[in-house]
Amino acid sequence: MSIWFDVGGPVGGPYATVVQNGAVQAAEDLSVDLRVMYSDWQPQKMVENFKQALAAKPTGIVVMGHPGDSAFEPLVDEAFSKGIKVTSVDTALPETMATQQPNGFGYVGVSNADRGIHLANQALRDGKFKAGDRALVWGIKDIAERSDSTRGLISTLEDAGLNVDFIQISPEVDKDPSLGTNVLSAYLARTPDVKLIMVDHGALTSQMGNFLRNAGVRPSELFVAGFSLSPATADAIKTGYVQLVADSQPYLMGYLSVVQVVLSTRYGFSGLDINTGAGFVNAANIDFIAPLAAKGIR
Repeated sequence: MSIWFDVGGPVGGPYATVVQNGAVQAAEDLSVDLRVMYSDWQPQKMVENFKQALAAKPTGIVVMGHPGDSAFEPLVDEAFSKGIKVTSVDTALPETMATQQPNGFGYVGVSNADRGIHLANQALRDGKFKAGDRALVWGIKDIAERSDSTRGLISTLEDAGLNVDFIQISPEVDKDPSLGTNVLSAYLARTPDVKLIMVDHGALTSQMGNFLRNAGVRPSELFVAGFSLSPATADAIKTGYVQLVADSQPYLMGYLSVVQVVLSTRYGFSGLDINTGAGFVNAANIDFIAPLAAKGIR
């Protein structure tokens, strides 16, 4: 079997690399010929990658669902009509799932809306924030279902009475998170009363230690919460620059989506809907998790 897999981010990106590690391991375990694609988190590039994969006529294709149902559903329908199995990770495609799940289209990941709500609620509990406190949400509002996570963060904080600022992650920062240092430094300079920063981007979360050091922020001076683990994020938790991370376990997204394609191809199984988001990482459990992050598993 051959599978083309779009891991979403740039080559070497921390989140995309963990997804890729899971997919590579599954391909090795199941004797699958795996072709990895990168899209710099740009929805249009994800669509272009899908069309390229479709032309190659593989056994299956795994996509990140960021472009949404309107972009992907007709392409997925075309793939299934040609006998090519497709499944999605990270961001759900509910309309596509409704029509193609019996044929093997599955989803491995988390509900974007739920993950934003759960992380915000946990941050409110851990940080003991109160009405009137200022928070920043650094996220994405303009990419179909991918933006549900950002909207969940904002609505939950606003419902708790916090004053919420929002910064849109630009395409340039989305591709190269190191470019975010000036964005955050400028915000902190003009908004010294902010107490909570929530980052809806795994690779940006991994840079928060560097960003805050460059801005002259001391460890634990701000409560920072984000998504996804990496060695840099683990270090930021240990040094007090990141207090809370929701782990959507992208290794499982990579591994189980390859398993999905193999099972639906070989045995005709329908699509599985697998929720990989199970918990949080903070200073209390980082010593156990950090070695796994260093191996690209967590």
